[in-house]
Amino acid sequence: MSALKDRLIARIARTGPLSVADYMAECLLHPEHGYYATRDPLGQAGDFITAPEVSQMFGELIGLWLAQVWMDQGAPARILLAELGPGRGTLMADALRATRAVPGFHDALELHLVEASPVLRRAQGAALAGHAPSFHDSIADLPEGPLYLVANEFFDALPIRQFQRQADGWSERMIGAEGGRLAWGLSPPAPVAALAGRSEVTEGQIVETCAPAEAIAGEIGRRVAAHGGAALIIDYGDGESIGDTFQALRAHAPVDPLEAPGTADLTAHVAFGPIARAANPARTSALTPQGVFLERLGITQRAQSLARGLSGAALETHVEAHRRLTHPQEMGHLFRVLALSPPGSPLPPALDPGPT
Repeated sequence: MSALKDRLIARIARTGPLSVADYMAECLLHPEHGYYATRDPLGQAGDFITAPEVSQMFGELIGLWLAQVWMDQGAPARILLAELGPGRGTLMADALRATRAVPGFHDALELHLVEASPVLRRAQGAALAGHAPSFHDSIADLPEGPLYLVANEFFDALPIRQFQRQADGWSERMIGAEGGRLAWGLSPPAPVAALAGRSEVTEGQIVETCAPAEAIAGEIGRRVAAHGGAALIIDYGDGESIGDTFQALRAHAPVDPLEAPGTADLTAHVAFGPIARAANPARTSALTPQGVFLERLGITQRAQSLARGLSGAALETHVEAHRRLTHPQEMGHLFRVLALSPPGSPLPPALDPGPT
């Protein structure tokens, strides 16, 4: 039993079952026993690997994408370059290295990182020490100004709620305690205003909602529409939520989310439709598979260039990294890309127009 499990069972005894959102928030962000508060989760020694850790090409291409958007919008003299949940700072370090030769881009940018984990903040500070990053607890703390923002595998870790369709309403999936163990349960059916339009969901099916994602998207959209810039959101998911996607990962393998709270990464698939709608008045691109996006940006040409100096095991690793990022059976299709930009601005590179 984890120390956090004892605390959660005691809390349930006092105040009743927890929503999935409350459970995720405690497991990931508890100041003493939370997953992100106590460890570096990335890499082979951690629990999962993100795209920037797979290959430098990922961050390089995103950096060049941001620089191109900046130029397309008239190269403003002062911008906020921001990342939500920057991991170890690998993506941003690669992005900044790739854009060193873009005239004026580095002179214009102020680097801002939104990160809750003290462990990861230290890693980010070390990786980006030459760029004087400012750290923030939330996007609301960022200064106002043209915002060029990246959120790679950030939205999937935001707390969700789960609702199961019943004949007479929606029952929320809750986490209670039985015999010293955490256990699933359902609340009595009731109407849920946020799901009033989901007539296609049949009895017994589960829909997930994420109010924090919509709030953050709304704040990003407001800033981009008001001041200029763009936001690039990359995550696994689809347009709308359907089904139970709540999962836990430890040592690169799935585990029971209720087994040992605070010791595993908890995520859910991102519903991009609600994010896009919440970002109004910013314009949204079409939702695009990661593999298509990276190929349009020239990842194969970059991979071929890097391969010229490699041989043996290093070359094999490089070829596998390209495949992992782009192939439909790997990250290429499951991960999707959504961009936000100001109304009337040029369409961001490598993406199609979204619905009007």
